[in-house]
Amino acid sequence: MIEITRRNLIAGAACATGVSTFAGPLPAFAPPIGRQVPGIYRYNVGDMEVTAIADGAIKQPLPEAYVRNAGTPEVNAALARLHMEPSRITAPLTAIVVNTGTKLVAFDTGLGPDMFQRSKGAVGQFHANLAAAGIAREAVDAVIISHMHRDHVGGLLTSDNNPAFPNAEIMVPEAEWAFWSDDGNLSRMAAGSIPEINFKNNRRVFGALGKHVTRYAAGREILPGVTSLAAPGHTPGHTAHILSSGQKRVLVQADLTAYSALLFVHNPGWHVFFDMDGGIAESSRRRIYDMVAVEELVVQGYHLPFPALGHIDKAGQSYAFSPAMWNSML
Repeated sequence: MIEITRRNLIAGAACATGVSTFAGPLPAFAPPIGRQVPGIYRYNVGDMEVTAIADGAIKQPLPEAYVRNAGTPEVNAALARLHMEPSRITAPLTAIVVNTGTKLVAFDTGLGPDMFQRSKGAVGQFHANLAAAGIAREAVDAVIISHMHRDHVGGLLTSDNNPAFPNAEIMVPEAEWAFWSDDGNLSRMAAGSIPEINFKNNRRVFGALGKHVTRYAAGREILPGVTSLAAPGHTPGHTAHILSSGQKRVLVQADLTAYSALLFVHNPGWHVFFDMDGGIAESSRRRIYDMVAVEELVVQGYHLPFPALGHIDKAGQSYAFSPAMWNSML
């Protein structure tokens, strides 16, 4: 009697098809693709449709004195608790476009297509992903800037330094515009410092736009269903926004927690070196997150893991982020 085993069946099938067998793993049928598909995610806020659009992610070794009031061992321990790679910082970048029903509104614009080329596609993906989402730049009615750091304003220009959103009203916080437009402030910045780099980048970007911008105040409805919320500290005029439609509301937090945002959600008292005033940034963070927790608002971040959407709850003197459940249908 012939004993039928799994080994015999596999060998017999191979012989029947003319395929030889050998010891060891078979080669893959196709080479690895090695890249992601476009980063796009949609959800509704009442009658509004929000499209989260990835600009990529910055990855770099943990900078020295990354947190001004915590040492590297403490930061690495916190990264380990969050299952993040120690001694390394990852900063996702996610902008959004909101269809309010009457206007198509972008919130921040990523690093820009020039950085896409320089980074070999790691960042600066916003324009390409916008097109993949079926949104034409020419169709955007307004671009709301939360603050004037280069990872938020770079995408206002094309790779050849022309306006990327030719039909859009460009809206900038008035306190932010006043600070970055002041030559006296520029003169006080250390050569080669991050603020000086941002000053020069803003002159480049808004010079190419002809400085045709609308300045908006905090604490007002600046477009139907869009209310600005003062959140200074990261920069002097840093501004968050609340989207409202019907009974639904979402906080668009921008850089309330900057760069590796999860680290600072869980450690809200830490002052990242990107914050121009760490104490004020912490106060803004705690004030707004306390409101979010009490009012149970959904939060759309800029540096949270894509699609950068979820809930922030109190956890003692800290906070915890819970990502929103992925919806396959709107």
